[in-house]
Amino acid sequence: MLTTKISNYLDLIRIKKPIGILLLLWPTLWGIWLASDGHPQLHIVLIFVSGVFLMRSAGCIVNDIADRNFDKLVERTRERPITSGKISVTQASILLAILLGMALSLVLFLNPFTILLSFAGLIFACTYPWLKRVTHLPQLGLGICFSWGIPMAFAAQNNFISTGGWLVFLAAIIWPVIYDTQYALVDRNDDETIGVKSTAILFGKYNHVLISLLQMVFLLSLIAVGKHFQLASSFYISLILAGILFIYQFWLLHTGMRKNYFKAFLNNNWVGMIIFIGIILGLYQ
Repeated sequence: MLTTKISNYLDLIRIKKPIGILLLLWPTLWGIWLASDGHPQLHIVLIFVSGVFLMRSAGCIVNDIADRNFDKLVERTRERPITSGKISVTQASILLAILLGMALSLVLFLNPFTILLSFAGLIFACTYPWLKRVTHLPQLGLGICFSWGIPMAFAAQNNFISTGGWLVFLAAIIWPVIYDTQYALVDRNDDETIGVKSTAILFGKYNHVLISLLQMVFLLSLIAVGKHFQLASSFYISLILAGILFIYQFWLLHTGMRKNYFKAFLNNNWVGMIIFIGIILGLYQ
């Protein structure tokens, strides 16, 4: 049935699970607003928001192709379209090519420097799924992938990446390490059995403590960002609110329940949104 096939393709790009799109969107928007001093060009906003959707969808396909054999052994992922045989690798690859072509057509409306950076972002996105085979730090690779929109935003807006742009990028890298470690805790037992590496395994019994330390480093890094861009006090209020959410996440992790690990991961959407609101208010006040 055509409707079933379409539904399978939508499942492949996680259209029903938009959390990945949102977690990629927020740091991209941070970069766009900071790069433009609060006055972004409309076409840049539209291109980047569309690019977030396309690249997140493409990233899901790359991940599922790479992990199709591992996914069979993990309870949470064994029903994914490629692993379950609902969509073939060839069919998934065709959709991947279409999505990447659409993303390229968007970035061609930007300056050459941004186009060049987009190819670097593509390399990061395609290599990330393989990191879990060779290092316990694939979350760091995800941090680079999900933060790469920041230097691209500075390049698109200004045709160069300022010191402030790199500062925001370095701060943003820490955040995916935090929330993807929380996410990896859900699958930690399965991952240990099949030999997949992650920070959740690397941190061991110190997961909660090290995640909290990373959250503090992240907030301190954002304070440095606020100082650099001379943001108003409302930005720092947003960091206090984000800190409260991090305390809530610590409580969720402390319960030791898989469903609460996942809740902690999902809660980061609110962290990203609050920081974005804080940036807007900090720029306009």
